[in-house]
Amino acid sequence: MSRLTVVMQGMAEPVHALMAQLETSPLVEGFVVLAAPGQGVEGPAAVIRHDRPAGSEAVGRVLEAVRGSHALFIDVERPLTLGRHALQRMLDVATESGAGIVYADHRRRTAWGTAEHPAIDCQLGGIRSDFDFGPLQMVSMQAVRRVLDAWGPLGDFAWAGRYDLRLRISVEHPVVRIPEYLCCTDASGASGHDQHFAYVDPRNAAVQAEMEQAVTAHLKRIGAWLPPRRELAPPCRESFPVEASVVIPVRNREKTIADAVNSVLGQRATFAFNVIVVDNHSTDGTTAILRDLAARDRRVVHIVPQAVDLGIGGCWNEAVFSPHCGRYAVQLDSDDLYDGPDALARVVAELRRGPYAMVVGSYRLVDFQLNELPPGLIDHREWTPENGHNNLLRVNGLGAPRAFDTAVLRDHPLPDVSYGEDYAAGLRITRTYVLGRIYEPTYLCRRWEGNTDAALPVAEVNRHNTYKDWLRTMEIMARQELNRRSESGSADRR
Repeated sequence: MSRLTVVMQGMAEPVHALMAQLETSPLVEGFVVLAAPGQGVEGPAAVIRHDRPAGSEAVGRVLEAVRGSHALFIDVERPLTLGRHALQRMLDVATESGAGIVYADHRRRTAWGTAEHPAIDCQLGGIRSDFDFGPLQMVSMQAVRRVLDAWGPLGDFAWAGRYDLRLRISVEHPVVRIPEYLCCTDASGASGHDQHFAYVDPRNAAVQAEMEQAVTAHLKRIGAWLPPRRELAPPCRESFPVEASVVIPVRNREKTIADAVNSVLGQRATFAFNVIVVDNHSTDGTTAILRDLAARDRRVVHIVPQAVDLGIGGCWNEAVFSPHCGRYAVQLDSDDLYDGPDALARVVAELRRGPYAMVVGSYRLVDFQLNELPPGLIDHREWTPENGHNNLLRVNGLGAPRAFDTAVLRDHPLPDVSYGEDYAAGLRITRTYVLGRIYEPTYLCRRWEGNTDAALPVAEVNRHNTYKDWLRTMEIMARQELNRRSESGSADRR
């Protein structure tokens, strides 16, 4: 019968409580506790003290201490209760499927009762360093030995050791989710905004650099890594009515749409520009506001699409393929503002300078009264010209505002969805083209209760993450195929 070593990390009291719960289980070979220096540990456990428990050294020491066929990693930062047969269920799935990693859904205790917290399936593109596996991860030691034999020891990482190991295992072994609630933990953790912006917070720069190294090695192992991009935007062979169009998709934003449009109209530029507002059949006062703005200023192009089922990406395509669209298409969300009257000119200047197929600026997080919110400036300095297009497969976005060579975007229309459409465009374009960046603020992103990503329920977060992981899966497959064709062509020439 397979047995396992339970590896725990977290606060002393819940660790001790869980150890007492599992001590008599016939499935448990032993315990390993990853403890901070000075943390008291009681009970029958091998104690590994380390201030960087996810680093390569700590992970290596844990793996050496494992005596069972599997290691069950449990995050017990808060009290956690395992289901009665959870260990047996995970072991059965792991052994019967040959999985390298098994994880499961869980429940959370809140002040209002118990809430379900399902995970999502880990697909080929599920390589985000913040992928939520939940508090339980069972790892096959046979899989660990195979990947270490194949590719050598883990990289020299202070923070990315666990991430490196997970990516290696996933190359040759299934990563299996059990869609059953196998444990219950107290609800806790950082706020959604903290997690959302963690990878661009300058305080996390060293951690993110290691994560990038790990994912880059992974992409090379699976044949999806691409060398630095060199291709610039092709010469323009189309004629356009203006040099630039600011594109604003909108539905039911009567409180903010006038501010957004006036932010565009207040731009100072030496070239002609307009603002194309795609009004996705608003049912509040938005349509009337836009009609009035268009009547007052001919630069306002108010489009109400014939289709009634468009997402944000579909609205963007309406603007980009309209005869009103300019040489360049520049993004502005319906509840945001440009940071100063020269923002559009700076974005267009960068597009021309490349010339680039796509340029991404930087933005400040502000509240509705324009007071800055932490972490403040979001400039995505994790991006590098040499490897940004590869690291983009690990992170969840590029930044804003996004701006495009319209002819290139017409060749690669956005998917008709309302989340991830911009990320899809960035993945596709950076597969081929050099990306231009502006690291000074050009945009004010207003956070308020009306934001589409404010306080989302778990099901909606999972749907979003599943879609972006799917985008990454498709992009990895496309880049693998690109590399195969390139290698085949090189072989033919030889």
